[in-house]
Amino acid sequence: MINCRTEILGGHLETCGNGCGYERLSFHSCRNRHCPKCQNLQKVRWLLERSEKLLPTPYFHVVVTLPHELNPLILQNREPLYNLLFDTASEALIELAKGWNRLGAEPGFTAILHTWTQELTFHVHLHMVVTAGGLNLEGDRWIPAKNSFLVPVRALAKMVRGKFLDGLQKAFEQGTLAFCGNIADWRNPAVFKKWVRKLGRTKWVVYAKAPFGGPRHVFSYLGHYTHRVAISNQRLVASDDQTVTFRARDNQNPGTYRLVRVAAQEFIQRFLLHVLPHGFVRIRHFGLMASRNAHTKLKKAYHLLQASSSTPPTPPTEIHQMSWQELLLRLTGLDLAHCPNCGGNMVRRPFTGSLRLSPLATVSLQPLDTS
Repeated sequence: MINCRTEILGGHLETCGNGCGYERLSFHSCRNRHCPKCQNLQKVRWLLERSEKLLPTPYFHVVVTLPHELNPLILQNREPLYNLLFDTASEALIELAKGWNRLGAEPGFTAILHTWTQELTFHVHLHMVVTAGGLNLEGDRWIPAKNSFLVPVRALAKMVRGKFLDGLQKAFEQGTLAFCGNIADWRNPAVFKKWVRKLGRTKWVVYAKAPFGGPRHVFSYLGHYTHRVAISNQRLVASDDQTVTFRARDNQNPGTYRLVRVAAQEFIQRFLLHVLPHGFVRIRHFGLMASRNAHTKLKKAYHLLQASSSTPPTPPTEIHQMSWQELLLRLTGLDLAHCPNCGGNMVRRPFTGSLRLSPLATVSLQPLDTS
């Protein structure tokens, strides 16, 4: 990530095909999914594709947070315990929505893993965007959530806690958990059982916000949670050999920010807390949104909702077939395929590091993946 968009990774030079002398140099990106410079285009492409699968209904925002007492164990067992959180939270929500007599339906939702606070400390939680209702158990009728209420959150919190701790105990019995350093004594079955019992008496934080608007609101809202990394470059204020200063939202005074100054090594340590295991999927779909239901239950729900809606359906777009230049043009009106000086076609050639640019040349460090 340090080398992202520098000459170390190479690049390409674009010159005007009309010979007006305009040149544009773009360095390649690192393509690391934790890099704050490499996620904008992926985020936009993903959101546009997902917007075509959103149902024309209001949505709830549900957040499931793991107690901080679990942090030492999670940090040594990230992948299995992140997976356990996805599994237990989704199972609890679907079971409660189906079994609760005021709803009795299967919802659809997207869950996104977050592990950070504004100060970059370790805080594991799931953001879930859930349909305000679902298909009935027979699969032939849409049941909307009543009175801006999805499911009882206290019951949901207890179900998540019970399922997670049960899965944690099974993982311990199967010997799949690691215990090193200051939690090495947790290998003792008696010590571990006592600790799990204590977690069972802890109140787990689960909350659901009142439903917000339809698909367009969901589309803009998801952008805050999908391809974000722990911190963006815009929040960095200053740095030197010893310290890093960055902005953090001040929850005591909504709409304002405060400055956080930490040692450089501490800043790096905090950032690395949020690097995901290799190949780990942090955005997952459940219920009606699950891939196995995309052509059955999800399609049925869409037709049922569309039949009762006065809003015309959104025509599909071929987002996945667009190049990044075409997508940028669609979103911003900026056409990088043509020379801004004379309108001629831009011609690309590799950059070897020894090219001399003309006086009209510009160095392009766009927040896009130009590799």
